Amino acid sequence: MATKSKGGQRYKKMSMSPKEYQSFAKTMEPQRSVFANCIKAFLFGGVVCVIGQVITELYVHLMGMTREDAGDPTVATLILISVILTSLGVYDKIAQWAGAGSAVPVTGFANSMCSAALEHRSEGLVLGVGGNMFKLAGSVIVFGTVAAFFVGIIHLILGTGGQ
Repeated sequence: MATKSKGGQRYKKMSMSPKEYQSFAKTMEPQRSVFANCIKAFLFGGVVCVIGQVITELYVHLMGMTREDAGDPTVATLILISVILTSLGVYDKIAQWAGAGSAVPVTGFANSMCSAALEHRSEGLVLGVGGNMFKLAGSVIVFGTVAAFFVGIIHLILGTGGQ
């Protein structure tokens, strides 16, 4: 960090310890209301769920699907909407306002993969998009796969057969 000297033209170096810098940076952070952030996250997460329910109802009533059959296209539609909003730069603005509410599993996961792919597209399709798209989402995929494996083993041992 540097400050102007008395002449206004020259700068002199200031040295701060990491602790001093952290306390200085903390004083410059805007105050956040935890309650307001929780309300925003709750409202946005609820809106995403309501949109998902509306999409499900559209599939049921307009396309004659059962509620069970409408689940997969509903998830695919929410993913598509999330990817389109991420590509247009709108999802990031929504996420700044909604906070944790924008991390609703389906839309948040699609956003993380799409944003990583967009960030690295200049490096090429294989090494850029393909190699970097799963950096953030890869741990989620691995955890889900390992958890499903162990749940399956437990069901096999208990003889419940997944019921």
